[in-house]
Formats: sequence, C-alpha cells, structure tokens
Amino acid sequence: MPPSAPLAADAPTSTGETNDDRVARPASEVMCAMVEGKINSHKTRVYVDMVGDLFHPGHVALLRAARGFGDWLIVGVLSDETVASYKRRPIMSLAERVSIVEACRYVDEVVPDSPYQLTPEFLDEMQISVVVHGDDISPEVIEAVYGPIAADGRLQLVKYTAGVSTTDLINRVKRYLA
Repeated sequence: MPPSAPLAADAPTSTGETNDDRVARPASEVMCAMVEGKINSHKTRVYVDMVGDLFHPGHVALLRAARGFGDWLIVGVLSDETVASYKRRPIMSLAERVSIVEACRYVDEVVPDSPYQLTPEFLDEMQISVVVHGDDISPEVIEAVYGPIAADGRLQLVKYTAGVSTTDLINRVKRYLA
C-alpha cells in the first residue's frame, strides 16, 4: 500500500506557508506576535468562538463555513467555567477541546479561554475582520455577547447544522446505556 498523502492541515497554505504554527496560544501571546510582525496582517482573519465539546460534524460545518469568510481562521475555545455559567459544564476539559479544535483542517489558530463577550477592542487587537456564529442564536444572546460587533456589521451568521448537537450525542449515549 502506498504511503498516505500528507493531511490537508499539513499542506502549504495558499500563501505558501505551512501550518506548523497552528498552535493554541493565549491571546496576549498572539497580540505580541502581531506587534513584532510575526503574524501576516494582510490576511483576512475570521473568528469563531465555541465550546467544542464532543466535537461533531456540526462543529466541522461551522468551521468550514467560517473559513469561507477569509483565509485565516481563529477559534476561541471558551473555558469550562465560562461555559458552566450559562449551560452545563463541558464533558471534555478545556485542554481536550483545544486539542481537538486545533486538529481541524479549517482552523489556523486557537485561543484557549477566549472571552465570552466580544468587544471591538479584542477584535482590533487580534486583527479580526469578521466573527462567525451559527444562526441558532437568539437576538438577546446576539446583543449580550456580540452587541457592538453586530452593530458594526462584523458578525456573520451561517446556517446551523440541524440534527446533530452535543446534547443530541449525550442523549444518544444515555439511550444506548439504558
């Protein structure tokens, strides 16, 4: 059997770069890299924030769609504590979720413990042009989490993948074990 081809995530990007730098780094480290000129600010940088618990095809569809808005996708993974403040605590730890998200071929950079409420200052510091979220979000949550971003026209909603969610997977496991 011939050797397998390199994964798409390991292939050179459209700008000729490799994705060896695709690591999870704190936002402060990313900002320092930008100031030092280590991050190409000419790329259209897209941001998605997510929990990413029990990573499934719906997550992949969101990240694929988000990547279509630019050529550098940054994913902010929310901390366990942040997630537990508005819904159930994630099953997977932050480190596990970051590891899975950074392995997705559509993702170029991961920001662990990302902010829940996004501000224009955060986006400007990270040189983010647009934020993408699934369209399964209520107007109240848009206002609470993305208010100024949405008002500035920097929030894009993409079609939610119906039929698969982390809650669905948990319920499936419960039924299987019952």
